[in-house]
Amino acid sequence: MGGFEMEKVRTWVDDRLSDPIWWNDCLQLAKTVLAAVAAWVIAASVLDLPQPFLAPWSALLVVHATVYRTFSKGAQQVAATVVAVLLATAVGEWLGLTTGSMALLLAVALLLGSVPWLGAEATTIAATGVVVLATGFDDDVMLVSRLLDTAIGVAVGLLVNVIVWPPLRRRTAAKALDRIDDGIGELLIDMAGGLGDGCQDEDITAWIDRTRDLDEDLDQAWALVRQAQESARMNPRRSARPMKNPEHWHELLRRMEQAIAETRSLARTLGGQSAHRETWGEAFATPWIKMLGDAGRAASEADPGGLLDVRRRLVELSEEMRATERSPEWPIYGALIINLRNIIDAMDVVAEANPIGAPPLPIHLPQRRSAVPRESA
Repeated sequence: MGGFEMEKVRTWVDDRLSDPIWWNDCLQLAKTVLAAVAAWVIAASVLDLPQPFLAPWSALLVVHATVYRTFSKGAQQVAATVVAVLLATAVGEWLGLTTGSMALLLAVALLLGSVPWLGAEATTIAATGVVVLATGFDDDVMLVSRLLDTAIGVAVGLLVNVIVWPPLRRRTAAKALDRIDDGIGELLIDMAGGLGDGCQDEDITAWIDRTRDLDEDLDQAWALVRQAQESARMNPRRSARPMKNPEHWHELLRRMEQAIAETRSLARTLGGQSAHRETWGEAFATPWIKMLGDAGRAASEADPGGLLDVRRRLVELSEEMRATERSPEWPIYGALIINLRNIIDAMDVVAEANPIGAPPLPIHLPQRRSAVPRESA
């Protein structure tokens, strides 16, 4: 593998090691495996239950992304598992293990989807019921054993998710917000570069498409912030308290929402101009395009001072053009100045808050030391 490929692999690994979303996924996977294995060991080795498969199954069901969801959804899934065990036992005692009993079991389990509280767990009831019916149902001791298996899995899943680093999705949400303001800044920089080189219609279309991609990222960020707020509920960690009412984060998301809309409006305005620099004149085009790029760099670097400096220069340009310019392009000047001013006004508070929530994870691969030749005496 060449040096370039090795550097790409190193960059990819470093990105993963410093990505809180990736670490959250790894932690959740490890906790789920830990809960299932611990439930199996307790049921099979400690209590020596005859068929302990329901213990890890129940543990898997109750380990969720947040403590609150572990309790709320876990309660539904526990109820679904208990209903499935009782239903399979009743059907098996009545009809035995036959094609008819299997069909009846599945039909009743899926019909339970009409019950609002259990509706989302109809598949869980059906799957658990099939396993119980197929592995034995004709023993009261077996019924008690299976209910005990379920209780063990639920208890272990809850304890693992609450005690072992209870999930707090703050870093995940913060990373999503940081990616959006970086994306807005990069788009403004690219637009300034494109205008300087003479952009085409396909460039305008690409810029508008990128604002739509940012809208999708914004929707995901809203969902992650709501998940972070949920993760703070019933969470014993002290750092969970600020996330119980993340109004500041909501304000930042609304500001980025406005910045994206203003950027799309700016791109559409540019799309109506066939030859930008020649039409506008250098007196407006040169300083405005430079300010557009500077605003993008300040947004990407989370530099509120840089954004305020661009706003000051924008006001000066507006006053100067108003005093000296009598161009018929003034409506275009005004639209572009207002769009850029609104982007700056939306992003300066976002830049001031960056990094949002917490600094990035300082985890990376160690750099390989290069040999340095000794200086001759």
